[in-house]
Amino acid sequence: MKITLSFLVLLICCFSSFAQNTITLKGKILKDKTQSPIESATIYLIRSKDSSVVDYTISDKSGIFKLDTKKLAEKVILKVSGEGYEDFSQSLDKISADKDFGSLFLTEKVNALNEVVIKSVAPPVRVKKDTLEFNAASFKLRPDANVEALLRQLPGVVIDADKKITVNGKEVNQILVNGKSFFGEDGKVALQNLPAELIKKVQVSDTKTEEEKFTKQASTSNNASINLTIEKDKNKGFFGKLLAGYGTDKRYESSVLASYFKDKRRISFLGSANNINATGFSMDEVFDNMGGGRNNGSRAPRVGGGSGIIKSNLIGVNYADEWYKKSKSNGNYYYTNMESENKNKTESLSLLPDTSNRSESTSDSKRETTDHNFDFNFESEILPQTKLMIRPKIVKGLSKSYSESEGRTWNESNQEINKTNGWNSEESDRTNFVNDISVFKTMKRKGRYFTANFKNDNTNSDSNSFENRTILFELEPDKDVTQEQNVKSANKKDLFSGNFQYSEPITDSLSINIQLLSDWEKNTDDKKTFDFDNTTNTYSDLNELYSNFNTSTKFQIAPKAGFSINKKKFNIRVSTGTYMISQDNHSLYTGTSTDLKKNYIIPDASVNGSYRFSKTAGLYLFYDRRFSIPKDYQLLPVDVIYSPLYKVTGNPNLEAGKSHYVNLNYSNYDYKTRSGYYMYSSVTYNDNKIINSTEIDANGSQVSSYTNIAGTYTSYLGANYSKTFKKEAHSFGLDFGLYANYNFDKGYTNTQLFEAKTLGLSPTLRLNYDYGELLSIKPSYNFNYNTTTYDNSFLKSTSNRFHNAKIEITNKWPKKWVLGNDFGYSYNSNISPGFKKDFYLWNISLSYEFIKDMTFKIKVYDVLDQNQSASRYITPTAVIDSENTVLKRYAMFSLLYKFQNFETKKK
Repeated sequence: MKITLSFLVLLICCFSSFAQNTITLKGKILKDKTQSPIESATIYLIRSKDSSVVDYTISDKSGIFKLDTKKLAEKVILKVSGEGYEDFSQSLDKISADKDFGSLFLTEKVNALNEVVIKSVAPPVRVKKDTLEFNAASFKLRPDANVEALLRQLPGVVIDADKKITVNGKEVNQILVNGKSFFGEDGKVALQNLPAELIKKVQVSDTKTEEEKFTKQASTSNNASINLTIEKDKNKGFFGKLLAGYGTDKRYESSVLASYFKDKRRISFLGSANNINATGFSMDEVFDNMGGGRNNGSRAPRVGGGSGIIKSNLIGVNYADEWYKKSKSNGNYYYTNMESENKNKTESLSLLPDTSNRSESTSDSKRETTDHNFDFNFESEILPQTKLMIRPKIVKGLSKSYSESEGRTWNESNQEINKTNGWNSEESDRTNFVNDISVFKTMKRKGRYFTANFKNDNTNSDSNSFENRTILFELEPDKDVTQEQNVKSANKKDLFSGNFQYSEPITDSLSINIQLLSDWEKNTDDKKTFDFDNTTNTYSDLNELYSNFNTSTKFQIAPKAGFSINKKKFNIRVSTGTYMISQDNHSLYTGTSTDLKKNYIIPDASVNGSYRFSKTAGLYLFYDRRFSIPKDYQLLPVDVIYSPLYKVTGNPNLEAGKSHYVNLNYSNYDYKTRSGYYMYSSVTYNDNKIINSTEIDANGSQVSSYTNIAGTYTSYLGANYSKTFKKEAHSFGLDFGLYANYNFDKGYTNTQLFEAKTLGLSPTLRLNYDYGELLSIKPSYNFNYNTTTYDNSFLKSTSNRFHNAKIEITNKWPKKWVLGNDFGYSYNSNISPGFKKDFYLWNISLSYEFIKDMTFKIKVYDVLDQNQSASRYITPTAVIDSENTVLKRYAMFSLLYKFQNFETKKK
């Protein structure tokens, strides 16, 4: 903590020096004919000798600009670029004092297109109608920089420790390369592995569905999409990376990425193998696949997950092409394999109305999963103004697992009431096929279109498990149970759905929408349990109490109607309709057949709208009336016995769950000051929620059913502020966030109603200081506070506080050397005795490029050998403390080789 505070003081001192020796250039951008202001024009300085960009800013809605820059004793050019206007230029011999340029007039282009074509130097930032575009060449980067390093230089872009990207407050959920996905639309592979020098433009826009793109509708999403366009003269060639490493404690890592480009064709290959819990593909420039520090965020694609020590293998192929004009094709294949080993220790306090039960359990488990994933996306304009999309996806998965466990439970008087131990082994096989076919048709009249969609989702899942367990009831020994069973399960799901939509424009901005939704779904669950026969030494005795057969068939149809309004600054889409649902449930249990039919008529409504106050500030609103139809096992009055300690039965009187969901967001980013903020909030109010109703007897055995309850809700409110200060090679960034949630839950335990109110607060502070490419310092602090109060429960209240402070330091001096340090401290306040409350995690990486494109690295994970995973989880009915196996200290020695070759055209 002292180290972190010292760096905070240092960074603040650096920030205070930024304001000194700054030159301010200001003025106003106007139209030459009307003298009205021009918003979002780009004002930038370039050096006369080499046209390199010195600094830039954006004009506000009044046309006013203010450009803070440094003193320059050389010739520069002030340029102004606006969409639809001729460029303005003015030469300056030097910059030595503040200057007011007064009014600068731009001449409107004749027959101007949406995009401004700059023949000399493109502006660093261009604001179009619905797209924010950055010129990659305007941002200085080291020669071997990746796309992530480029994005970090762009104003309004924030990449947090988990690799989550936000642009002007909007979370990025799609990253494309030349309009096509690169190993998945999340684009995390491109982020860290695509060379920045290939990129010509970074285009940011609101994420749209394929239907919205083709029919040119306004986006209904509150997420952002990034498209990376590659320089045309570099769109032929290949690049890649190879990494191999071996360390102490038999730790190893390896990664390979190779990508070939030729015009519109792209073929890419990736692979990885490691036993250091890197469950996806990642090549962080400092720590490679090592987790626990800056590389502890999301990786794509992923190989399963889970706790413990994980050994994973991954092979992936991506193919993108345009087979003929007005067509696109993109496909992926992944082979993934994961083996995990974990030892878990858990202590929990189960809350009852007037008492409580305390449990302790331990388990030792191993698991292996193997998956084959294939997906393809083909789209083509089969007729004028008609687009066809076909998107098949196949997943084939195999898994094996083995676990040993034991547990004990005590009542409030500290009297032991049950004891369990046993083992379980299971093999499962799963096949899933999904195909999505869509047709979009636009008409001659703008805004008139028709869309049709058909989708199937078919899944077969079979499992075969063997269980051996003993349960001892200390208060009633005559109920003791020893079981040796073989459980065979066959599950099948078939879903077919259709969606038809027609839009008719009434005016240029108002359209009427008609929609028809329909789907048919059938689920079959067949479980057979066989007891071990000592006379034949086989699992041949069918246990009907632990066997069941269920089927559920559901058909629903939903006609909808609504309207949409699209204005320059305002758009809204309103839809209302009715879901008519028929459900047929069947069960065969202990020789008794049970049938139950249900019919539902449920009104539906949604509102989706946004208002743009300016080019950079906007408000987003979404409302949805939601519902959930009870499953067959929740409705059928049939026992489902999982063990002598746990049984579930359905409730035939259960009604559909219904809720109201509201989401409201506001964001604003000022390009002139490189600062901005965004606020987000959400409320889900349940007017008829489906919940578990549980009865627990004196032995700790549980019998659960389902019921409806009204008046519960979940809510959250958050805000984030970020600002960047720059002076010459110095850059200082501030990012502060605050998140709060409040939930109100109800339920039944032992037939008595309880209530739980939960409040959570989580402030986060992140700072960063960069001195060019030589030094980067990133301290951060996160605090989580959670408190829950109970009514009609044994426990009146409980709370927990979690502190996490971290600092990341990267030093790239002297040349060819890179030193990385990640140091963090975590403290968990109210965790139970026997679980360690705090620990330090320190990772070090030192690399040296001894040959061009060849780097040797030494990395040490958990230098202090203190890593742990103890955590506390508070629910409305329990307080749970848990600890899993974690990686401990090891050293890794690795070699990294980068290669690339692009056929550049002579200019």
